[in-house]
Amino acid sequence: MKRRVVVTGLGAVTPVGIGKDEFWTALKEGKSGVDSITKFDTEGFDTKIAAEVKGFNPGDFMDKKEARRMDTFTQYAIAAARLAVEDGNIDLKSVEGDRLGVILGSGIGGIETLENQFRTMYDKGPSRISPFFIPMMISNMAAGQVSIAFGARGPNETIVTACASGTNAIGDAFKVIQRGDADMVITGGTEAAVTPMAVGGFCSMKALSTRNDDPKAASRPFDKGRDGFVLGEGAGIIILEELGHALKRGAKVYAEIIGYGMSADAYHITAPAPGGAGAAAAMKMAIDDGGIELEQVDYINAHGTSTEYNDKFETEAIKQVFGSHAYKMIVSSTKSVTGHLLGAAGAIEAIASVMAIHDGFIPPTINYETPDPECDLNYMPNRGMRKGIKVAMSNSLGFGGHNASLCFREIV
Repeated sequence: MKRRVVVTGLGAVTPVGIGKDEFWTALKEGKSGVDSITKFDTEGFDTKIAAEVKGFNPGDFMDKKEARRMDTFTQYAIAAARLAVEDGNIDLKSVEGDRLGVILGSGIGGIETLENQFRTMYDKGPSRISPFFIPMMISNMAAGQVSIAFGARGPNETIVTACASGTNAIGDAFKVIQRGDADMVITGGTEAAVTPMAVGGFCSMKALSTRNDDPKAASRPFDKGRDGFVLGEGAGIIILEELGHALKRGAKVYAEIIGYGMSADAYHITAPAPGGAGAAAAMKMAIDDGGIELEQVDYINAHGTSTEYNDKFETEAIKQVFGSHAYKMIVSSTKSVTGHLLGAAGAIEAIASVMAIHDGFIPPTINYETPDPECDLNYMPNRGMRKGIKVAMSNSLGFGGHNASLCFREIV
């Protein structure tokens, strides 16, 4: 018999707030976190806007000396993990370290460190490269540092599936607990890629919005006037726990995770498969894994990037899977508020999905002004709505054709 797995802690470091409460309030109120880039001089860049984390002080969450030996994406992960552990009221001294795992996702890892150390080598020579360069840059170091910080000696891995990384990490953590390899896993995603090379690279692909004169209106999923995604940064961490383990320690339970699906488009390195076939396969797998009927899904937190093809094909995929029910449930994209956090996107969107169930509120898709005939579902335009939700789905679709979906339900 499969073990039941529940969500008992939430931690968020996002462009619209640090901590789950600030994050969730901003989503509910539709307050955009997009603004002009402050991390570097954008002269010569087509895109000059991003969703940066504001007011983050690593010293609030870790030793300052240790923080200097970490890339920002690792700092975000440790901060969000600490917030999740605190939110879950977890006494780590009473948790068996061998049964506590860490599974995180990151699409890009320590690109900030890579850029900085390349400049050092170019300007001063290879002898001046920091001895911490490699352990700061490599993508697995966020999971490694979190395990060290919290004494987690159980299953530990890093998932790199581009924009699906955070969702795949949570799904894999779910399965690790379900099959009995751990009792609790610190899981989610982290990213800190608002850097010259990352922004410049996405600009060269023509993937980013260039609505520089109106940053807060730039991320507009499913709107006919969408012109690209807005890069974001941050981390989302979820504590997943076996139900009996959670009840034994008197944990607060937000929701139960019941289904996970993943697939590949096997089509193109950046463009989604026509008709959203891969996304549809992942959604169907998550529903089947959860043992639920299509009609039980009340809400989908869409990948919804604000790019032409993603929004069109994700809409087609939802209709392919759900048929007539697609028009009865609600779909929204919280990327309209947060921007696109790449490997951390699925993690903060999983938190949004869990909070939608827990709080009985569906967050809006802001900046929705002009309907697109090819995107014809109920995207909860501009204003959220209080509504009881029994089952929520969260979708993530990544470059390389990676697709992942999660299903959460109210605890019964």
